[in-house]
Amino acid sequence: MPKITLLITALHVLLMLVLLARISQIRHARKIGLGDGGDPELLRRIRVHANFVEHVPVALLLLALLELSGLPAPWLWGLGGALLLARALHAAGLSRTGGYSFGRFWGTALTWLVLLLMALAGVWLALV
Repeated sequence: MPKITLLITALHVLLMLVLLARISQIRHARKIGLGDGGDPELLRRIRVHANFVEHVPVALLLLALLELSGLPAPWLWGLGGALLLARALHAAGLSRTGGYSFGRFWGTALTWLVLLLMALAGVWLALV
């Protein structure tokens, strides 16, 4: 049972629910049912959620496969925790501005680094 991935995934789902609630809040307040209604704040919130959904599922799948393949627990905790930190940083940064921000830059960089490390670990575990 991949319990580390289970916990990391559950924490990511909680973050995703926060992102979804932020979208619903604007939709309800501004009575926008579909799309972004031309509202720049709603569009930004939709993109924050979409970026999360574009990156997190494959990362969590890979984390689960690494756990099932025997990657040591400290690596799983480190990679999973770094991914959660990266996605929280990115969401916070992109929520504030569409341009450069500390959170957006480091959230992106850390996400890519975690994905790279997990991919390399996957290749290594598959070949040994």
